[in-house]
Amino acid sequence: MLIGIPKELAQGENRVAIIPSDAKKLVRAGASVMIESGIGLGSGYSDNDYVEAGATVGERANVVSTADIVLRIAKPNIDEVKQLKAGCIHISYLDPFNEHDLIKAFRDQNVTAISMEMIPRSTRSQKMDALSSQASLAGYVMVLLATTKLPRILPMMMTPAGTLKPATVFIIGAGVAGLQAIATAKRLGAKVVAFDTRSVVAEQVRSLGGKFLEIDLGETGQTKDGYAVELTEEQRQLQLEGQKKQIAESDIVITTAQVFGRKPPLLVTKDMVAGMKPGSVIVDMAGGNVEGTVPGQTVVVDGVTIIGDGNWSNYVATDASQMYSSNLFNLVDEGWDKEKSAMVIDFENDILQGCVITHGGEITNATIKEIIK
Repeated sequence: MLIGIPKELAQGENRVAIIPSDAKKLVRAGASVMIESGIGLGSGYSDNDYVEAGATVGERANVVSTADIVLRIAKPNIDEVKQLKAGCIHISYLDPFNEHDLIKAFRDQNVTAISMEMIPRSTRSQKMDALSSQASLAGYVMVLLATTKLPRILPMMMTPAGTLKPATVFIIGAGVAGLQAIATAKRLGAKVVAFDTRSVVAEQVRSLGGKFLEIDLGETGQTKDGYAVELTEEQRQLQLEGQKKQIAESDIVITTAQVFGRKPPLLVTKDMVAGMKPGSVIVDMAGGNVEGTVPGQTVVVDGVTIIGDGNWSNYVATDASQMYSSNLFNLVDEGWDKEKSAMVIDFENDILQGCVITHGGEITNATIKEIIK
């Protein structure tokens, strides 16, 4: 079975889907591995590193069209889906809730499309959960990016010239990214306050040294996969009002709130931005939590810097590649048949059951099948 890894096409993307050490594991398992030349340069890996691991180097068209399994990070364009071999397996982020035409293209090409976003959030699948591995790095990166724009230091400092008070960092959303942001800001000496609609995470916030902001929203909760349940409009207004004072008092605000498969909720309005001290910094992880965010850019609004760069883990591409590569290898290994030296799609497998979107010329994922007609 030939496993192909093409270069990522997004401008500025330095991550790679498979690093040489995992390519070596795939070869040992009985697979042939072909990479597109230059795939690892942004993450610190040369073509020769892959060749030494047992891989071959090929042209992009050959990698894409001859592979039995294609591994990548970002979703492909539809034209490239048409180049895939019928019956092959394609694994990457796919955004299946929104990319309906792409999913239909996989179906029509008779390609087994596996979505990394749809890996079930269970104990058994943690080693394949790319959303969590990349979000953890994002939480770290967002704090560091904020410190580069903040015109002051984070820790308290006592000097002969006087005492500098610690900066206050307010983190909205205490999922994987938020918890890592809390831990990072605390390590840097900041005073950290956090809020999440799921009150069950309050203890996790406190265990990392943060203060949990109490806002009474009434009945809230989380899905079976651990995601926050979307708030009612009344609850959303209570949250906005409850956060307003804390936002005004904070030097850095980091928002990480996302509702899976839906547009991210607005958490910081224009009047809240205007109420912050000049020089303050906001980092909008989701790209839609803050009024005034320009996705992919850093802007200054009313003296407040709003960072909406996105693709946060790409800033630490070497570590991000290592983690994503491990996620991919473990997923392939989950379905690997040692006797056949091939990945087998078994719908009795609870993990594959959740993340396989198309197979055998059909949309097989029950949730996606309901929304794509």
